[in-house]
This record gives sequence, C-alpha cells and structure tokens, in this order.
Amino acid sequence: MRIKPKQTVFVVEDEEDILELLRYNLAREGYAVASSANGEEAVRAISRKMPDLVLLDLMLPGIDGLEVCRALKRNPVTAGIPIVMVTAKGEESDVVAGLELGADDYIAKPFSMKVVIARVRAVLRRRRAAPADRNAPIHVHGIEINPGRHEVLVRGKPVEMTFSELRILHLLASRPGWVMTREHIVDAVRGEDYAVTDRAVDVQIVGIRRKLGASADCIETVRGVGYRFREWE
Repeated sequence: MRIKPKQTVFVVEDEEDILELLRYNLAREGYAVASSANGEEAVRAISRKMPDLVLLDLMLPGIDGLEVCRALKRNPVTAGIPIVMVTAKGEESDVVAGLELGADDYIAKPFSMKVVIARVRAVLRRRRAAPADRNAPIHVHGIEINPGRHEVLVRGKPVEMTFSELRILHLLASRPGWVMTREHIVDAVRGEDYAVTDRAVDVQIVGIRRKLGASADCIETVRGVGYRFREWE
C-alpha cells in the first residue's frame, strides 16, 4: 500500500519555547516540521526544502518577517507557498503589510495551539480548493455566482449587481476564509493602476451585502484589515 507523504510546515520563530511548542503540536497532528530562527537562513532553507506552508513570526533577528515574506513572494520558485504570519497583538499595520505582500492569513500572539492548527489546516485546504479560473461559477451558502453570464442567484432568486459588485463577490467567495485588504480587492477587480479610496471599497461591500439580504453575513469585516468570505460549512 502506498503511504501518503506528510505535508511539511516550515516554522520561522526565534523564541525557543514557542518554536518547541509549535514543533511538538504540529508533529502530533501529523505534519512534518522544519524550522529556522533566523530570517536569512529561513529564506535559503525554504527555497531548498519547498514546504507546503510557512508559519512566519514577524519579529525576527536579522531581516524581519515582512522581508522574509517579500523575498519568498518575489522568488518564482517559492511564490506559491502559503504563508501564515504570527504577529504581536495590535500590530494591524504589519498584518496589512504582510497581506499586501502575499501572505495568506495571520495569527495574533498570544495564541492557542487549537487556533494555530485550525488556521494551518484551513489555509492548506483553501490552497487545494481554490478555483484556477477567475470566471469559474461558484455555488456556496445558497449563493450562485456566474461571472461569465453576469448572474447572481440568492436562494434561487436572481439579484442584479454591477460589474464591480459581482467581481468583488466572486473574488471573496472564491477564497473563503482568506482575508482580503481593500487594496487586494481593487487590484484584483480593477487592476493595480486603478485609483480608488478605501471608502469606495466599503461602499461596494455595503451594496453587495444589501443585495444578498439574509446571506449578507457571508461577508465578514476584519477590523483594521479588510474583508473575507465565511468559510464553507
């Protein structure tokens, strides 16, 4: 019988106690674990070992976690590896910066291991489930989104949406659980050179929620960061 290989989580953490805690609990959940306590060393090791996910502390000696994230996302070899940031409580600016660089999620310290394991599983699951086609129809939470036909159905009933509203809804629904900053949303829907304010994105979200009616709670606000679509049940 063929044995399924373990998924590898690479932990970048300079506090030995926290590193050992993460190693132990991730291994107990069936993951292979590699680690580094130094930013520069981590970038080199990740490029060689190609893990399935990186758990990245932002406060590191040498280059910090944001620089590590930037280096990994700039390298075509490592750009597709999902990154979960570990931040000190209240560091909203670092969270936004990391998400803009391409990180997939974040965990605030102090954290529980149950939360860490749940986030790791969720990010790995989303990576497997993410649709490759930005025009692919989506059916979730009683909502049907078909960009190719410019059609949205809520509980089987058609809902009229503008082009931007439909694109934003499709973007969020295609990656449930992923936190999207306002800049992420604008870049994906309108392109990087499209000038828009945070307020304009908020207004679009208000309009989408109003049109979704009883399903509006599928779009969650992440305070100080942006928005995300509720995970599939």
